[in-house]
Amino acid sequence: MSITLSAEEIEFYRSELADYPEALAALDVLTDCEGDLEDAAITLAIQSGQEPDISAGWIDGLAKRWRHVICDADLKEGLEDGLSGDVLFTLAASTKLPLRLATPVALFVIKTGVATFCKPLAEKLA
Repeated sequence: MSITLSAEEIEFYRSELADYPEALAALDVLTDCEGDLEDAAITLAIQSGQEPDISAGWIDGLAKRWRHVICDADLKEGLEDGLSGDVLFTLAASTKLPLRLATPVALFVIKTGVATFCKPLAEKLA
């Protein structure tokens, strides 16, 4: 599943995260990748010293690896309210992801739908 953000969406997040240089750098990469979250995440991972082993579905796998953190009540609620610097800092600190890489992961979860993304974990815990 490929998720692409429009130029308008990227500009919206750029204004929302104007005080966060690492997030802005991630949005620059996203712009360079024509809004493709997968391509941007792989580029940012490589820049962060990680070695993605697949290209299709990599961001989905990365987000799922941290689903238990992302779907924690406080972070989940923050993502449901939109993307903010506080949400990114919490996500980065809780997952040990660099803020640049936490940005596309958060956007992936938001674009997928936070409730939809968290549903498998909720069902597993029920």
